[in-house]
Amino acid sequence: MWHSIAADLIVVFHLSFVIFVVAGGLLVLKWRWILYAHIPAAVWGVLLEFQGWGCPLTPLEKSLRITAGEEGYSGGFIEYYLVPLIYPGEITRDIQIWVGVFVIIINMVIYGLVIARRKR
Repeated sequence: MWHSIAADLIVVFHLSFVIFVVAGGLLVLKWRWILYAHIPAAVWGVLLEFQGWGCPLTPLEKSLRITAGEEGYSGGFIEYYLVPLIYPGEITRDIQIWVGVFVIIINMVIYGLVIARRKR
């Protein structure tokens, strides 16, 4: 039971991290100090997508699920939890690259707003 709860908590943390990578720059508009956490997180997220790496949280979650007697799943966190919400098919390498580009563009826009706001 505890392993299952721990796996669920990892999923919540993982999803929160993905959201932070994509839109955490919005928090910088309110609290500038967050950029010291957000920029490395965004770089990590983009590198994962561009390089096709898997997140280290995914194997940990899978391991906890198997230990809890649940079935593990194939693929990574994004393929298992997020892709079915966003895309009807499998994630491809091209989609991963576009996700990385999307993260860069969103954050460039957000940090452009941060810089413009700071100049005012």
